[in-house]
Amino acid sequence: MNVPAFIDLAEENQIGELRQYLKEKGADISAENSEHGFLDDLRQVIGGLDSLIKDPPVESEVECVINSLISLLLVVPADQGESLVVAFCEKIAKLPSNTHGQTKIRVLNSFFHGMNERSRLRYFVLCGLYKISTQDGLLDYVSTDLNQIKVWMDEWELGVQKSQNLLRTLHDALIESKQSELATRVMIELLSTYTVENAASAWEDAHKCIVTSLKDQSMFLMDHLLTLKPVKFLEGEPIYKLLTIFVTGKLNDYVNFYQQNSAFISSLGLSHEDCMHKMRVLTFMHIAEINSEVSYETIEQAMQIDEEQLETFIIDVVRTKVMHIKLDQMNRRVVISTTAHRTFSKPQWQQLGEKMEKWQRNLQLVRNNLQTLMTQQT
Repeated sequence: MNVPAFIDLAEENQIGELRQYLKEKGADISAENSEHGFLDDLRQVIGGLDSLIKDPPVESEVECVINSLISLLLVVPADQGESLVVAFCEKIAKLPSNTHGQTKIRVLNSFFHGMNERSRLRYFVLCGLYKISTQDGLLDYVSTDLNQIKVWMDEWELGVQKSQNLLRTLHDALIESKQSELATRVMIELLSTYTVENAASAWEDAHKCIVTSLKDQSMFLMDHLLTLKPVKFLEGEPIYKLLTIFVTGKLNDYVNFYQQNSAFISSLGLSHEDCMHKMRVLTFMHIAEINSEVSYETIEQAMQIDEEQLETFIIDVVRTKVMHIKLDQMNRRVVISTTAHRTFSKPQWQQLGEKMEKWQRNLQLVRNNLQTLMTQQT
């Protein structure tokens, strides 16, 4: 990828022009190139970017200067460039967001895509992009495709610690951007990187994963969280008990838990009203698993709502798409055609297997009937 440069010169002369420009902007930098060579020149020029942070010129001028510096950074061997790349990303992050927010994203995107696809240095730039997008609300301009990120992590051979840090940084950016569904997927991927040996060190990440999942009003299937090793290490703690209620419990279980742990719920940043709504849906899913028809009275009692709230609640359930239902107002009941299961273990697999066998028999019957009909016609 070709990165636009400030001025088209040989590297040594380009460094000189950047030094002169930054000095004129008030940077504490010599106009003469360093006697210690090219890498020291780059360190000093990156340090001189403070002058742009204090009194930034117009966006187009800043972008040209930074792109010129990027074109020089791209020729640095990967094994010598880590400290330069980290320092550069930190300086870019300090540019004022109100006037240069999109510029910061553009130049780091240019830097990222200008690097060799397998360069480990791309990790630092991508982390910088996520942090800046969090500050400036510009995450839509940065890749958040989890499958692509996993490919990159393999290509860059990051190791466990850097991979975890990248996923954690992305998760925080997604939460800040209110993309809770993808944030949950990222956090689950993060927790899957821990082993039995180090799962105890993932206490904070496991907490975040549970809280994010409980907050997500579109996430109703959470039994898989209980299989994650870091989550298992929380067994016996209040947050683990709360998760099990959302996985297999009913509304009454949550209400009882809240009455004894209201301060704890608030400390997690959870809304009691949102938790009540989610638990009502989950409780209704439990009822729907074992009943094809449910009376209004049963729903009102189980959901702790009155008749005036019933229709609104049913509409909310339909919007979740976790089940297909219709109202039979004449007989004051709800008819359930299909529903998602809150947990999917051996009984559910057996039930699915029975349905598949029934479909297979029905299809075979249709096929035999068609063959008989064709034989009669001939």
